[in-house]
Amino acid sequence: MNARGVVFVHSSPTAVCPHVEWAISGVLGTKVSLHWSPQPAAPGQLRAECSWTGPAGSGGALAGALRAWPMLRFEVTEEPSPGVDGERFCHVPTLGLWSGRTSANGDIVVGEDRLRSLLEEVPASRLAGRVHELLGSAWDDALEPFRLAGDGAAGTLLHRVG
Repeated sequence: MNARGVVFVHSSPTAVCPHVEWAISGVLGTKVSLHWSPQPAAPGQLRAECSWTGPAGSGGALAGALRAWPMLRFEVTEEPSPGVDGERFCHVPTLGLWSGRTSANGDIVVGEDRLRSLLEEVPASRLAGRVHELLGSAWDDALEPFRLAGDGAAGTLLHRVG
């Protein structure tokens, strides 16, 4: 079952860019050459994005491969496919990696069991903070200036070979 998604590298040091391309190439099984452009939100750093197609679970594999460079800011999305939930992975150097399931329109979905557990285990005074953690609010806040700085940047379309 093929899935599709997008890799957004919001900021990367120039020296790491070839490693990012190699990591994505390794997961997708095809040579990747990204179109890198300056990242105005982080002078001296570059940004790139690409659409991808590959087996379900490739989004997690891409995020895992990119996580090898902790200085990167990136997001990886995988759209839902038949029988498989969508996912979004976000990485910010100061926060680490976050992941969440997504609905067909891209909203973060928090499962019923996780919500019930929160209600039972977390004091009411901390409930809002824990819900924000589940939704990845801190990662969204940290990445938003980098997303906005990338408006209008060129993207690349990739397909997994095989």
